[in-house]
Amino acid sequence: MSERLLLVEDDVRLAGMLCEYLSQAGFRLTHATSGGGALEQLGHGGFDAIILDLMLPDMDGLDVCRQVCARYDTPVIMLTGRGEPIDRIVGLELGADDYLPKPFEPRELLARLRAILRRGRADRTAADAPLQFGRLEIDTAARAVRLDGRDCDLTGHQFDLLLALAQRAGRILSREALLDLVKGEPLEAFDRSIDVHMSRIRAAIEDDPKKPRRVITVRGAGYVFAKAQD
Repeated sequence: MSERLLLVEDDVRLAGMLCEYLSQAGFRLTHATSGGGALEQLGHGGFDAIILDLMLPDMDGLDVCRQVCARYDTPVIMLTGRGEPIDRIVGLELGADDYLPKPFEPRELLARLRAILRRGRADRTAADAPLQFGRLEIDTAARAVRLDGRDCDLTGHQFDLLLALAQRAGRILSREALLDLVKGEPLEAFDRSIDVHMSRIRAAIEDDPKKPRRVITVRGAGYVFAKAQD
């Protein structure tokens, strides 16, 4: 099936040209002329990439970019006639994947788009590969954890916490950072519910939960997943 693109562009003439050109290249196009329309379309899901003009009639394209990158994993290519480098820098810092100033050559846009989609496919393939740490296996595709080949009993939230740690093995992550990575609720002061989850994770994957060797507490800092394991 051809990949689906959302084009956010208020210049109807340019949008028509791009829709025709990219359709001929094998893509399915949905066109939005405003930031609000783009966010509404994204709410329905199913897009493989977004081509986003930063100069929109109803809202700043950078604000649209901010909301898109905060809510979705869909790659974004920014288009703009603005000449200020700061717009490109801010957009990339917000999470956009690439930037193309107007006027541009449609073939360059197509090449950049294909490159981003190739990277996305490679990232998804790598993300689905099981993580192996000695006797412990974290199967990201099946959302399962196994120790010595036996399934470990974890809730979905506990799996997400363990995966966030394991994908950053050796790095200390604060409670706030962990909850942000798993898109949890904001951590309230003195809230230690995450510690309860960590205790249950240890009960499932550690040989001796009281002397953990995989998920380690760093006092005053957070948690770290040990790189070297048996």
